[in-house]
Amino acid sequence: MQRLLGPFFFGVLIVDGWCAYNQIVCAKQTCMAHIFRKIRAFIQAYPQYRSMMTFYLKLRRLIQDGEKLQRTRPELQEPVFQRRLQALHRRLNELLAWPSPNAVLAKLIEKVRRQRQHILTFVEHEGATAHNNFGEYIIKKGVVKRKMSGGSMSAEGAKAYACIQSIAMTCQLRQLSFHGFLRASLVHFIRTGTPMLLAQYEASLQTQQKAA
Repeated sequence: MQRLLGPFFFGVLIVDGWCAYNQIVCAKQTCMAHIFRKIRAFIQAYPQYRSMMTFYLKLRRLIQDGEKLQRTRPELQEPVFQRRLQALHRRLNELLAWPSPNAVLAKLIEKVRRQRQHILTFVEHEGATAHNNFGEYIIKKGVVKRKMSGGSMSAEGAKAYACIQSIAMTCQLRQLSFHGFLRASLVHFIRTGTPMLLAQYEASLQTQQKAA
């Protein structure tokens, strides 16, 4: 993790329960989609324990209230925001202090408790989310391709595909035509012997728009 991100990360790192993330110094937010998925698996496996569904609904409502508080923060005075944030933390503590849980619910609560300090981080950071669904969506096409093809036959092939996929998704996020960029990059390479950067492609599009 330090090799990829460095020892410090200036942002909110949305993580699952992998302990390697603890090596990075930064604000961390637990991916609540992972947490909720685990809870639903418990509920499906033990439908006779209604208390687990109650726990799930209360935790989900807590996160929803956190998302609402995050959105309305610009409209609130800071002392009001802090009071409401502390109220969310109290609710979370009370939820984790569930009285006399059965053995299965106790195991479930312990899994959530291990992520306690990172559950409400997102509320204090504008634009942060309580899940990493967006990041997982970005790599989904690559995962589907790997499952269908069985993966690349060599490290070079895997690296080449990863580069192409990265460029394609970057174009999508910037609302650029991936095929348009490939054509422009190929022409640029034929003329100059060097690949075209996305920044150059964007600049050329802006020039064309101004000329039009």
